Amino acid sequence: MKFDWPYFWESLLSPSPQFLSGLALTVIISVVAMALALLLGLVIALMGRSRFLPFQLFASLYIWVIRGTPLLVQLVIIYTGFAAAGIFRFEDTDVLGSLIKGAVQAAIIGLMLNESAYISEIVRSGLESVDRGQNEAALSLGMTPMHSMRKIIVPQAIRIMVPPLGNSFNGLMKSTSILSIIGVSEMFQVGSTMSAATFKVFEIYIVVALYYLLLTTVWTFIQTAIENTLNVRAGLPRAEPVFKRLFGIRSRKQATPAPAIALQPADAA
Repeated sequence: MKFDWPYFWESLLSPSPQFLSGLALTVIISVVAMALALLLGLVIALMGRSRFLPFQLFASLYIWVIRGTPLLVQLVIIYTGFAAAGIFRFEDTDVLGSLIKGAVQAAIIGLMLNESAYISEIVRSGLESVDRGQNEAALSLGMTPMHSMRKIIVPQAIRIMVPPLGNSFNGLMKSTSILSIIGVSEMFQVGSTMSAATFKVFEIYIVVALYYLLLTTVWTFIQTAIENTLNVRAGLPRAEPVFKRLFGIRSRKQATPAPAIALQPADAA
């Protein structure tokens, strides 16, 4: 089988309206699911830090179940399993004049639930990285726990959380490729349909891969800009340049020699 270069370049540089629609749906699902996952992940993280034991148990159970089961299985249970069991069925819904298919709703919910379990751990680690003495000092000055969290703890924790959260969003975008299992016409599903109709399997899937690469590369630029903004506000060095991140290049910082320890008279003896 010969590689069809003209078809490849045409598909890459002049994609069909169906392919562009799948690309747009991929971006929309990724952004909406990530936004909802951030909110739910924050709630789960705060429940895990709560002094109320049932909240702690629920957060631990939620993270254990979600992180311990595959996303593919979760999607099938949410979309197909619940409907088969008569628990809940996702129906096509009109929102502000736009028809949102049931499969798209299930995809957003599934990605949100899956990603929130990981985000909750990122948020928890970020909050715990801030020295507790700062919270105690804020409370001693008369701040409420909520005010201290919002004004003192969260602004410092956000800078620490941005890199792992950005990586999570990167992974979420790539995870949308499995949404075809529940019939979502995202970019991978459209590519699969095109390859089946034209028998240009290799050409189409390379185009799909390159567009996923484009999405993740664009996000890398955005993430780097966000990190640089936060670092500048905190008076810290700028993040690694984008091209170094893309190609896995890291600057090698020279290790600072440990200061010599002067011997005390007692030690010298």
